[in-house]
Amino acid sequence: TSSPVLVCALRGIDAFRALGAALQGWTQSRDRLSTGDSLPQALMALTPEVTFRQAILFFTEADLVTGKAQHTKLTQICFSPVVGESWRCRAESLFSFLQAGAQLLCTVLLIKPGLWSQGLPRILRDLHLEKFCVVGMKHLELGVAAAASLLPSELQQDAAAVEAHCAYLTSGTALVLCLQRPNAVKKLLDLLGPEDPQLAQALNPCLWRAQYGTSTVQNGFYGSRSYAMAVQDVKLFFPEGLCCAQGQPVQEQEV
Repeated sequence: TSSPVLVCALRGIDAFRALGAALQGWTQSRDRLSTGDSLPQALMALTPEVTFRQAILFFTEADLVTGKAQHTKLTQICFSPVVGESWRCRAESLFSFLQAGAQLLCTVLLIKPGLWSQGLPRILRDLHLEKFCVVGMKHLELGVAAAASLLPSELQQDAAAVEAHCAYLTSGTALVLCLQRPNAVKKLLDLLGPEDPQLAQALNPCLWRAQYGTSTVQNGFYGSRSYAMAVQDVKLFFPEGLCCAQGQPVQEQEV
């Protein structure tokens, strides 16, 4: 109480882990500089529940700023699918957002040709154990353009690699799943592991690409690499909509 403190409300993807890692690195650097108490100390809330309690203790809604707009609401705008209807918006209190907890998100898993017909029962069992809900499923034959769009941007600069990946992806029928759960995009990527099955095997033999993949081309799976890409993948593979997804419609998630 002898000197002022700075209190910040921060928001971001995987916020608790990311901030914890940043503070740990900062603390180590600080300790190397000095063993005294003259350098600043830092504390963070460790759970969403503690975050909510501390937020309402230190801040009012008028204190909070979201995004680029200087206002206190989370605003989402979408175009109504009904022809002739105007734009609509929905505002959500940041405190209500914190209190509600993790939102259900969708991501896309594409099981590449030659794998899904043999491994599907085990894959679906593992998805169930990881608390994923399947809200869309279809088998399809990819065209070259759709196959190329699934490749990482850095790989698309290599013509030979693009040709090899597209040849494999278009060689047979693929199975596409739309999956839903909290933090779905990151959770699926964590399950799949690195694109290279050998690297995945070295990291953890239980990773899916370690179990099912044989090469960087025939690595078993494609998973949406970010939330923004997941929204685009859902639009690409399920333009007709999803059977039983909860949460925001795709049009709202785009914004």
